[in-house]
Amino acid sequence: MLYLILIVLCLLFLMPVYVILVTSVKPLDQVTLSDMWKLPTALDFSSYRIAFEKLAPNFMNSLYLVIPATILSALLGALNGYVLSKWRFKGSEILFTAILFGMFIPYQSILIPLIQFLRNIGLYNTIPGLVLVHVVYGIPITTLMFRNFYANIPFSMIESAKIDGAGFLRIFYYIMIPLSLSGFVVVAIWQFTNIWNEFLFAVTITTSDQQPIMVALQNLSGSQIVQWNVQMAGALLAALPTLLVYIFLGKYFVKGLLAGSVKG
Repeated sequence: MLYLILIVLCLLFLMPVYVILVTSVKPLDQVTLSDMWKLPTALDFSSYRIAFEKLAPNFMNSLYLVIPATILSALLGALNGYVLSKWRFKGSEILFTAILFGMFIPYQSILIPLIQFLRNIGLYNTIPGLVLVHVVYGIPITTLMFRNFYANIPFSMIESAKIDGAGFLRIFYYIMIPLSLSGFVVVAIWQFTNIWNEFLFAVTITTSDQQPIMVALQNLSGSQIVQWNVQMAGALLAALPTLLVYIFLGKYFVKGLLAGSVKG
């Protein structure tokens, strides 16, 4: 009975995926609401070509955004977690609480001052400006993940390294980073997925040729008639990078979770 329930829930979950796949390979004249469950009479992959041609520049924008933003937020989170777990100082708990408070600030509440700030420093409507926003907004969650991960590493290792003459950065580089590779995988997958799928910052901070793929996907619908086959093909292309990340790194993601990177 349990497996039967799980299979039914799985099928329900995959129903939209089925509709997307089927619709993306149908000619436009076969795309109707009444026939959306039917298989195509003939496969038509032209919608993928059209979607790729329209989304290719924005796809590259997303890569230029996601890769540096993920790396920088992970490194800063690791450094913060290292300091707040192994080099505690007076007021460190208050600082950690203040950093975590950033997780609960709604995006909408800071959009106007954020845009004004980016205009003043010359980063509005640029990929580096969007990278800066995602790095800053990613620091609270990455700090939490790495702090909880490093909390499981015994202090005796740090004390031994200090006795051998290792300083702050050498301990971080030679001990903490090698021991937290699974934590980096968890944080990287988390940040990559969130930044790739994020829409609000992308649509408000960037315009025209600087927009990431999720904004371009929304613009793909057009204003007069929606080519649903092209729209569905574009949705699959836009989701492909995150899907590949989970396919190839999913097992490391689970191991990292079990290792304690988001425990506590």
